[in-house]
Amino acid sequence: MAPHDPLPGPRLGEPYLLTPGPLTTAYEVKQAMLRDWGSWDDDFRALTAEMRTRLVGLLGAGHEAYDCVPMQGSGSFAVEAMLGSFIPRDGKALVLANGAYGLRAAETLRYLGRDHVVLDKGDYLPPRGAEVAQILAGDPAITHVVAVHCETSSGILNPIEEISDAVAAAGRVLLIDSMSAFGAVPLEPARLQFDAMVSSANKCIEGVPGFGFVLAKKTALAAARGNSASLSLDVHAQWAHMEKTGQWRFTPPTHVVAAFVEALRAHAEEGGVAGRGARYVRNRDVLVQGMRDLGFETLLADRWLSPIIITFFCPADPAFDFPTFYDAMKARGFVLYPGKLTVVDSFRIGCIGQLDEHVMRRVVAAAGEVLAEMGVTSAAPPQAALDERSKLAS
Repeated sequence: MAPHDPLPGPRLGEPYLLTPGPLTTAYEVKQAMLRDWGSWDDDFRALTAEMRTRLVGLLGAGHEAYDCVPMQGSGSFAVEAMLGSFIPRDGKALVLANGAYGLRAAETLRYLGRDHVVLDKGDYLPPRGAEVAQILAGDPAITHVVAVHCETSSGILNPIEEISDAVAAAGRVLLIDSMSAFGAVPLEPARLQFDAMVSSANKCIEGVPGFGFVLAKKTALAAARGNSASLSLDVHAQWAHMEKTGQWRFTPPTHVVAAFVEALRAHAEEGGVAGRGARYVRNRDVLVQGMRDLGFETLLADRWLSPIIITFFCPADPAFDFPTFYDAMKARGFVLYPGKLTVVDSFRIGCIGQLDEHVMRRVVAAAGEVLAEMGVTSAAPPQAALDERSKLAS
């Protein structure tokens, strides 16, 4: 998407979705859903094969050892499929949590009946390699480590490479939830070791919701047979069936797959992971600087800000009311995202989807207009929020 091109939101009379997915998609992606496909037909099998090949290729150097297994359902379905398929029933997981999605992984393991422990870092800080190494050294029963690449409840980008180094040095297995980062933030087997990762169609590839996918080592896929207690979420069974027939085991979201393949082609044209990530970084930088100029403060220190979504403290000014702010921003064509499970009132603005730095400047301008309309004289957060951030980040 060139900066001067007409963008899809206004062209279709839709607001921009400034969320971590679903997000604003290209017109061509929407258009791809206008055709019906037979799920057993050779044409659809070819689409599935192209999708799997392209996704594995996004891993970059070292991708030859991996394969792609798409799984019907939302991203949480794919995470559950990964955890239930790759962690054996007698295994034990260390879950690295610093927000809602790490905690959801732990909740999933409780449902699955898998033994696990949690390192909970709260909302402000990432899990670091040294503390992971310390936990693993103290508990030889731990077989797997579960890490979230980008924790979208806060927007923090976790240091996945140093986590991988610690896990590999301890001889354990790393599983990665890269739901909101894959496709824009590198995840290269040549630089880090992991057995499997998951993401979803409606994130950085800019498709629409309907399925997730697991990228896993072929050796790990082969070894996963019999681990899953679920018929529909058995990654090994799905992989084995696809390898044998080229088909999904159960009815696939055909229109969503067609849209996703179109999105993958556009992703390649933009320059792949590097090109897509560069646009998102520009979006983030313009947004953060502009909102700070208005007086807003980010939840996170600069070093942990992801190019995916940014969390801002709500202003302390009594004239500020988030539902009113949200509605006024939506009326101007921008749908924001409420804060989630942080210790202070906050809201989030996504940087991903079919939008660029020019759109982000319009977002900032709209935010300034709405603050003035509401009679907010200062966008600064409560001092207690800043004190809490300073205390926890020290």
